Amino acid sequence: MLKIIFKFSVWCAVIWTAVIFGLCCMPGRYVPTTDWLELISFDKFVHASIFFCLTSLWLIYFYKINRLTRSSILLTCLLCIAYGGLLEIMQATVFSQRSADWLDFIANSFGCFMGLWFFSRKKHLLNKYTV
Repeated sequence: MLKIIFKFSVWCAVIWTAVIFGLCCMPGRYVPTTDWLELISFDKFVHASIFFCLTSLWLIYFYKINRLTRSSILLTCLLCIAYGGLLEIMQATVFSQRSADWLDFIANSFGCFMGLWFFSRKKHLLNKYTV
């Protein structure tokens, strides 16, 4: 699976970015709600996981094209955080039956930082998938 993600890294990153946008602009009536999931903050875990994947996929892409520098790593993380913030603002102002939540933005940002941290710890594993 990692070989496929690495080979098509730009498409995986772009498609995942679009999937996040699609999920965030979905009208609120189509978003499932379950009371017991709210008790364990499942929503925040989902937000963090989604943005963890987003940041990781973009970092893999930059690694693949040999453009992974300190500034590109920082810029990728900041752009993913900004994307999460922009989506929260759009949920409050543009999308129907949606609302912004600061805790969602914090979860998005946490996921981005975790993606950055995980990538910095495990990027050596990508060497065997270099095409």
